[in-house]
Amino acid sequence: MMRRIAAWVTLLLLLPGTARAEWHAREAAIMGTRIAVEVWHEDPAVAAAAIDEVIAEMHRIDELMSHYKPESQLSRVNREAAAAAVPVDLELADLIVRALAFSEMTGGAFDISYASVGYLYEYRERRRPTAAQIAAALPSVNWHLVVVDRHASTVRFGLPGMRIDLGGIAKGHAVDRGIAILRGRGITHGSVTAGGDSRILGDRRGRPWIVGIRHPDDGDRVIARIPLEDAAISTSGDYERFFDEDGVRYHHIINPRTGTSASGVRSVTVIGPEAILTDGLSTSLFVLGPERGLALIEGRDDVDAVIVRDDGKVFYSKGLAPP
Repeated sequence: MMRRIAAWVTLLLLLPGTARAEWHAREAAIMGTRIAVEVWHEDPAVAAAAIDEVIAEMHRIDELMSHYKPESQLSRVNREAAAAAVPVDLELADLIVRALAFSEMTGGAFDISYASVGYLYEYRERRRPTAAQIAAALPSVNWHLVVVDRHASTVRFGLPGMRIDLGGIAKGHAVDRGIAILRGRGITHGSVTAGGDSRILGDRRGRPWIVGIRHPDDGDRVIARIPLEDAAISTSGDYERFFDEDGVRYHHIINPRTGTSASGVRSVTVIGPEAILTDGLSTSLFVLGPERGLALIEGRDDVDAVIVRDDGKVFYSKGLAPP
């Protein structure tokens, strides 16, 4: 059941039997997805306390940033920010600022105001908006109209009908917070996963972690295995939340320019130093497509990517290209 909730990267054990008694792991369902924490420590009590704190942090972030929870600050922003500036915690204000920086970087391919159209889709009920509904909502998809005052810690929208959704960046933020907690407790080897976003702390006790990138059509198959240490990895796929109708797949990764599901790509995996970066970029590259997406990646020296096109062809950035 949990494997069908979201696309998630399987962390594969390279050395079965090595210090197995000292690896401690737990899973939970938070932020609408599978949360997994694994740490290595000689003291089970220390490991359990560290995992407890990470899980509690995930719950806290969900309470703050979930657009499903009517009492969250994000929900209040969506209800009130078109009429007046809404006070929010600085953490939320800063995350929105980071999201707007992704919009600038990607020429609007990443846009949290996509939710102005995105809320019209209901994937479990196989419901999608009409062309007229999309056309009416599209003017409100404009990241330039999301105004954050960091001094006052407020958020304001420039148009009525605007909504924002941090689903393309909040899980990465939560994963990074989890890793910071583990480090603060002296953990030197571990991992934190939230849906398709994972970050690895250290190595697998002398060897790298081996990360499997799942096949878009089969969660039991992988298209590549990548050794990683002290790195983050995020995968966005059209198989996470979707329904098929008349040969068309309607999924949750919305192209902000059209208000419809992005096409031409099945999945994108990005590897980099922090999960907030890989999370935002994986969504962005899915919208940009292989050519423009890889051009963006090749312009940086801190990230790599694997893109699966809709015809099954796999593209690798230069740092990952097979010999």
